[in-house]
Amino acid sequence: MTRIRIGIDTGGTFTDVVALDEDSGELVTTKTPSTPGNPADGFIAGIEKILGIVGAGGGDITAVSHGTTVATNKLLEGKVEALGFITTEGYEFMLEIARQSVPDGYGNSYFWVKPDRIVPADRVRTVGGRLDFTGAEIRPFDEEAAVAAARWFRDQGITTLGVCFLHAYANDEHELRMRDILRREHPDAVVSISSEVLREYREYERAMTTLVDAAVKPNVSRYVTNITERLHAFTGGRSAGGASIPFYVMKSNGGVLSADEVVHQPITTVLSGPAAGALGAALIAEVAGFPRILTCDGGGTSTDVSVVLDGQPTLTTEGTVGAYPSKIPMIDVVTVGAGGGSIAWLSPEGSLKVGPHSAGADPGPLCYGKGGTQPTITDAHVSLGRIPPHLLGGEIPLDVEAARHGIADLAEQLGLDFERCATGILEISAWNQANALRQVSVKRGLDVRDFMLTTFGGSGSLLACRLVDILDLAGVVVPPDPGNVSAFGLLTVDVKNDYVQTHVAKESALDHAVVQAILDDLTDRARSALDKEGFTADQHQFLRTIDVRYVGQAYEVRVPAPDGAVDDTYVAQVADTFHAEHRQLYGYDFRGDRDQQVEWVNLRVTGIGPITRPEIPMLDKADGEVLERAVRSRRQVCFDADEGYVDTPVIWRGDLGAGDAFSGPAVVEEFGSTIPVHPGFEVVVDDWANLVIRKEAAR
Repeated sequence: MTRIRIGIDTGGTFTDVVALDEDSGELVTTKTPSTPGNPADGFIAGIEKILGIVGAGGGDITAVSHGTTVATNKLLEGKVEALGFITTEGYEFMLEIARQSVPDGYGNSYFWVKPDRIVPADRVRTVGGRLDFTGAEIRPFDEEAAVAAARWFRDQGITTLGVCFLHAYANDEHELRMRDILRREHPDAVVSISSEVLREYREYERAMTTLVDAAVKPNVSRYVTNITERLHAFTGGRSAGGASIPFYVMKSNGGVLSADEVVHQPITTVLSGPAAGALGAALIAEVAGFPRILTCDGGGTSTDVSVVLDGQPTLTTEGTVGAYPSKIPMIDVVTVGAGGGSIAWLSPEGSLKVGPHSAGADPGPLCYGKGGTQPTITDAHVSLGRIPPHLLGGEIPLDVEAARHGIADLAEQLGLDFERCATGILEISAWNQANALRQVSVKRGLDVRDFMLTTFGGSGSLLACRLVDILDLAGVVVPPDPGNVSAFGLLTVDVKNDYVQTHVAKESALDHAVVQAILDDLTDRARSALDKEGFTADQHQFLRTIDVRYVGQAYEVRVPAPDGAVDDTYVAQVADTFHAEHRQLYGYDFRGDRDQQVEWVNLRVTGIGPITRPEIPMLDKADGEVLERAVRSRRQVCFDADEGYVDTPVIWRGDLGAGDAFSGPAVVEEFGSTIPVHPGFEVVVDDWANLVIRKEAAR
């Protein structure tokens, strides 16, 4: 009997599938078109296709892990349905006031228009009652006003509600009473309460996070329920072991959670897809001996970048999705509108721009021949010869003439020759990606020259050599099957739950017993969640982190905290780590300065249930000279407008063996991806089938 574990990542254009044979360790990958109308169709089609390839049936599946963009797309498109907001009396304009900060600094304040609130002011209702920051009740909860608010939303037909009362992170009693009243008076309502979504201070961010959770809850619930039912119908509902099939959904924090639980905390899936890619790339690069990497995940619409230190992607709680801030822990991903379908266009001033508008998959670039009318990044690549005149090993033919015609029109308007226009499009795209990479590295106090870049996704490797030039990176690692790295990442992910509690206190005034009690409570909550997920006590792992700052600062630095009892030594160790992290981020610290006190703000515990990671297979050496064995054809390729077209060998990646080395110019092709190697770069194939690309001068 075969035991198959499946990772399936649904993107805008393709659904990527990876299957792991748990007995032999063999990994198999495939792709199938996504079905935006009903993503469950593409999901089941992908499972059927991969099972056909490995010769297994639905009953052989042991677990399925899934990365989804349902929540992400809803927020990015801004298509949030009628939402209601219930808050503390006197705070009805919390969302309007928001924060005083202006994006891109005060120089932008004249032009910046504050975006529409997620809930307009006429759909906000307030309820009397007040707690202080310790959770003590100052004024009792106003039951009458709560009933009136519930009935008002019921009469208006508003069925998605967020509840955020002042200081509910310290005491959830008023919010729980509000939810009970809503269940009684307005039973059709989908309700999110802030004390369950985010037990953390800062009212605006907590309210926004709660409202985003409520906004995506109906869609995520419908989607996950639909897929769960389809999966159970397809497999007969039983796994290879006879129990119900574990179905996990990827979370933004780099963990997975069972589908049954994820519907109760849907905001945790807002970066589901990009998170899986970062984790897959992290494992591949760590095995290959590169613990410090930048990841570059290029798709059809956008490119996602993140940073990995010692095999772990960095986390943030300052993330946003579209226009909406979200304070839950998520992998620190920056997304830029520079994918294969990003459109090249002329600004009113007559300058060339690329993205963020995208032709997507439908109608797609001009070369797809599906009715696209504007040239895209893919059109520039194909017209310069950098990608072949077809995709997916010939499954999708490309119309090179249509691409050339569109770029020629643009070149004429700009007064440029054809090659300068096409390479200019790619140059702008490369700088857009480089700026995103700077945001996750240089802005965090990291020196990019120490990092390798791991490129994956269908279009992620096309500009790799230019990114090395622009950022002066150490080099590039391109994994095998780069289009399927996100789906592979889903097989490497542990079950993970985060718990937080605000507890603001100066280091000198910390009550060790109180801090210990809060950490113990958070650990108990994490433990019971892992029990529910089926992990035995000896498998449980717990990570503590603490948000710390200097007194008077407005923002915190999150630092890892040790296990063990909280005492003077423990507190000193946290302070020590904080000083070092602060210096890394900001270039200075106040270690040893008695006038600058350290303050603890949030206590965090993450519960982890470990999953067995797949082994990355080794690649055999191949006989003979690489250029004789692996070159399938030659074509004219333009890497530089000044140099023009050069005769370039086209190498089939499947014919390469461990230890093979060659220099650019070259184009490496495989089923789902193309890697143009510019002149002046050399490629070495490592023992795990990765292409390691470096500048020849860097040897």
